[in-house]
Amino acid sequence: MPSTFTQAMLTMSAAADSPTDYVAQWKRTTGRKALGVFPMNFPSELAHAAGVLPVIIQEDREPITVGRNLLGEFNCGYTRNVADQAALGRLDVYDGFFHADHCIQLLGAIDVVREDESDKPVYFGQLMSSMSDDWAFPQVLGKMEDFRSELEKFAGRPISTADLARSIDIFDTNRRLMRTIFENRRSGDAALTSAQLQVLVKSSMIMDKEEHSELLRQVTASLNFVPRNDRIRVHLSGHFCHAPKPELLELIEDCGAIVVDDDLFHGTRYVSTDIGETGHPLEALASVYLRRNTAIPCPTRVQHEADWDRFLVDSVYASGAQGVIVLMAKFCEPHMLFYPELRKELEAKSIPLLLIETEHEGLPMESIRTRVEALVERIRRKQLSTV
Repeated sequence: MPSTFTQAMLTMSAAADSPTDYVAQWKRTTGRKALGVFPMNFPSELAHAAGVLPVIIQEDREPITVGRNLLGEFNCGYTRNVADQAALGRLDVYDGFFHADHCIQLLGAIDVVREDESDKPVYFGQLMSSMSDDWAFPQVLGKMEDFRSELEKFAGRPISTADLARSIDIFDTNRRLMRTIFENRRSGDAALTSAQLQVLVKSSMIMDKEEHSELLRQVTASLNFVPRNDRIRVHLSGHFCHAPKPELLELIEDCGAIVVDDDLFHGTRYVSTDIGETGHPLEALASVYLRRNTAIPCPTRVQHEADWDRFLVDSVYASGAQGVIVLMAKFCEPHMLFYPELRKELEAKSIPLLLIETEHEGLPMESIRTRVEALVERIRRKQLSTV
């Protein structure tokens, strides 16, 4: 009989691997609606407070077929895959689609969703990208009120302040449970692999939060932390919208590295910041949108007091990482534009850096293996030369 830990991981892995199966089962069990939402900043707590299951649309593993004709090849793999899922009916399980982030490529994919799911509501509430101006908070608060109104129409019920406060507490609890596991790895303990940690985050983006939190408690109660001081400590950076391939994460560890920190969306970025219980819940949602970017800056946002390159250097020093591996989705324009600044700052601090460009299909795994092995060897030689 599987252990509690094994069973919890299997349940979360099933949801992470096949979101639509989980969503279909949840709808049959509850009789309620499921909402497909897009990365990265949609306030899912509002949807939860409306009695709806908010699910962040994941890149699936199917080859892109008709999606190649619907969006240009210069679109990132995630957006082309979303277009493919919509065109081939793999998003039919959702009752509507909401999003909050202005990404030109993502908007193109959502146009395909709107066309192929024409009987379902598709709502875009664009959150401000400029976050340091005096008008930023009132603008974001107004947008949260718009989301609330649209979600009430979608769910067919009002969202009370008490319901929203309860949902915020449920989501914050889930974030804290995951952060506990993430924080432990900074000591170099290999309780879970990077691929397993990704399962925790990815399944949280899909599952009912209270169900997921109970599974997290079962996982944390069973963890045995094993120091892995023989490995090179690395920080993973990038991938703002979709999860890196598990086999890529496994390859990095196979090469003698251990991931001790990250700023991935399917990682620390997703769980970094609690909303809290102070003030009106809508104001708290608007506040966390600004505070989250201060905690882990994003190149898609402009905030004068927060720089991703400076954050990355500080994170490397705090975790004791010996190098940085940047995972850049091919054709991700914000990342491509910011990367030269990031590289310049890391090189100025003599922090070893490796850039890996990722794609939906056709990753040259053996070539990547050679490059990761070279990074690990370079760091080992640097260690020996300073002894």
